[in-house]
Amino acid sequence: MFKKVYILLIISAITSTAAIAQQSLDINFNGLGFLDNREYKAFIPRSHTFSGTRTTIDFGLNLDSLNHFIVGANALHEFGAIPFFGKVDPVAYYKYTGKNWNFYAGEFPREGLISDYPRALLNDTLRYYRPNVEGLLARYQNENFTETGWIDWVSRQTVTQREQFLFGFSGRYKPNAYGPFYISHYFLLMHDAGAEVLLPNDHISDNGGGIIKLGLDFSHKTVFDSLSFEAGGLFSLERERGVNGFKTPAGFVFNAYLSYHKIALYEEFYHGKGSHIDYGDSYYSKPTYNRIDIIYTPFKFKNIQGQFIASFHFSPGYLNDNQEAFRISYDLGRKVLKRFSADR
Repeated sequence: MFKKVYILLIISAITSTAAIAQQSLDINFNGLGFLDNREYKAFIPRSHTFSGTRTTIDFGLNLDSLNHFIVGANALHEFGAIPFFGKVDPVAYYKYTGKNWNFYAGEFPREGLISDYPRALLNDTLRYYRPNVEGLLARYQNENFTETGWIDWVSRQTVTQREQFLFGFSGRYKPNAYGPFYISHYFLLMHDAGAEVLLPNDHISDNGGGIIKLGLDFSHKTVFDSLSFEAGGLFSLERERGVNGFKTPAGFVFNAYLSYHKIALYEEFYHGKGSHIDYGDSYYSKPTYNRIDIIYTPFKFKNIQGQFIASFHFSPGYLNDNQEAFRISYDLGRKVLKRFSADR
């Protein structure tokens, strides 16, 4: 069904722009370098260093201002690894960019689309090791409201490999475009249908969660460059079909962000029942968790930014877990290679 929809959308995009006289071909290059050292006594398996670079190059065919096709590759090299590129992810998608509606279909970057999800639902290592969404995404936005829905295939079903996909939606409503108050929400669910041949005591399962928050954003309205506060609720969903119903632990979340020139502070707090969210940060399985980030941005230009981040994690029985990270990101933007006339 989804394949048919995908093909129909491509055909529709091509035929609807056949009369457009001007097209263009462009190129984009971007990347991320990271060195992320984690000293976690609360989660020994996660207590190690992530390091490497991700580089992406892709080419775009712009049929007009609305319809675009992009193909390329996103390659990961971890420092010291052999062979040089440990993993290469294809980039191949159709993108529609209208005034209020955006639509993506294929293998496209998560950065800028669903990269704002709280770590409780989507952990921060996905940026290093799973940079693409493989599926569909649609977004509607106007001056006061944004809503995004998406589906991401994690694993294709075979005799031994499980069928798994994530789907979710997120949004933000700001009743006054110039006022500080807003409401935001995030939700996702992973459906695990298992392999073609289920093993004994193996069950189809669902796992996910959601967050609803009230926020105040005073950015550029005080002496600080950014100043915002958010508070709300986190809940998780987990079940094995035929074994039990949904387990729904919940709790209170609060976060605050402050930045002034090159220095920023981020506070993240949770209290409630521990949640198990497969793609979320493991610290939220604790009944209480507090994280403080001290962020220093030594350089920030139009196309490049470097950041040092010192993070301190506090959970019951573990008061000295820490993390030090340096990340450099760069994006040269889309550069037009050629403009040409479409065949009529």
